[in-house]
Amino acid sequence: MASKTGRSPGLDYFPGNYRWSAALRMAISSAKNGGAELGEVDVVGQRLASADGDDEAWFREWRAMAGHVRGLALDAETAGHNLTAAGAYLRAVTYYQVGERFRTPKDADALDAYRASVDGFRRYSELIDRPRIEIVEVPFEGGNLPAYFLPAENTNLERPPCVVFFDGLDVTKEILYIRGADLARRGVACLLVDGPGTGEAIRFRGLPLRYDYEVAGSAALDYLERRPDVDSDRVGVLALSLGGYYAPRCASLEKRFKACVAWGAIWDYHATWKRRIDAAFQTALSVPGHHISWALGVDTLEQSLAKLEDFRLDGIVQQMECPFLLTHGELDAQIPMEDAQALYDAVGSSDKTFKVFTAEEGGHQHCQCDNQTIGTTYIFDWFQDKL
Repeated sequence: MASKTGRSPGLDYFPGNYRWSAALRMAISSAKNGGAELGEVDVVGQRLASADGDDEAWFREWRAMAGHVRGLALDAETAGHNLTAAGAYLRAVTYYQVGERFRTPKDADALDAYRASVDGFRRYSELIDRPRIEIVEVPFEGGNLPAYFLPAENTNLERPPCVVFFDGLDVTKEILYIRGADLARRGVACLLVDGPGTGEAIRFRGLPLRYDYEVAGSAALDYLERRPDVDSDRVGVLALSLGGYYAPRCASLEKRFKACVAWGAIWDYHATWKRRIDAAFQTALSVPGHHISWALGVDTLEQSLAKLEDFRLDGIVQQMECPFLLTHGELDAQIPMEDAQALYDAVGSSDKTFKVFTAEEGGHQHCQCDNQTIGTTYIFDWFQDKL
């Protein structure tokens, strides 16, 4: 279905509701790597067609589909059909998390759904034949960040390179896996991390979003230096959406990173949210407006803006020295092209690339949500070349 504005072809599944449309697109784009079945997504979409933006209905329908598919997984596992069970578990992970993402603050139902998604992913990791997934803990300020480690495949190197992959504002390490598993197949190991403010880190460990993300980046590198199966001198950092702030900040202030990709630009996140608040959230948002306060661990939008004062990259990215790639969609409705250009111009690296995906080639929406493959293959091939 075409957008009423004509600027977002194929994205406006729920006319006038960018948030729901983008989330449905997230589910669709998960199908390529087994994270969804288009028929199941279509069933949920049809049930929600007349829900008129009711987030309670959104949660109810996605959780119902997740529970149904999880039941298929349990039945298959009981019958000894492990690969069938694994596939169903992974699809249920997506449905639980797509459904839960709009429910804030996180009540008992939301946390139960999210816990079911994490448990399902762990069962998936135990049942598949490949890729190998290690459930690991990254020591962090007296506690740990939850993470998955994917060993490099198709390489003879005893110590291959690695990429630390952080999430965004509303993404998780499970969603990262569904998008990022192909990186390991290119001979580059991958550490998928729920950083502060996302995934399990905030829901179950009380770690809110923070501006100094290089602390999490350094913790990931410290962890990788202790692994004998990673070349800790060849580690890159990648993050998407709000991760367009995390990754450049990490690579600018933590010189052990040897390559950096911002999968979608962020320049001044305080200004971004000031615009959204001034517009009473009548703008392109991937989450409800109050999500930002929950992620930051505060109660009001005024407190949120105060916390966001330090979420600026000017004066930081000028210090970056490693190779840098910025990808951005030509018609990204969430972050304007001016912000992307400002970030690219300010980065201090002599080796830097700005890839704009156009409407003609596809991938022109936020973080290539309209064509995930064209985005991931470009990014992963770049990492393969640089590391």
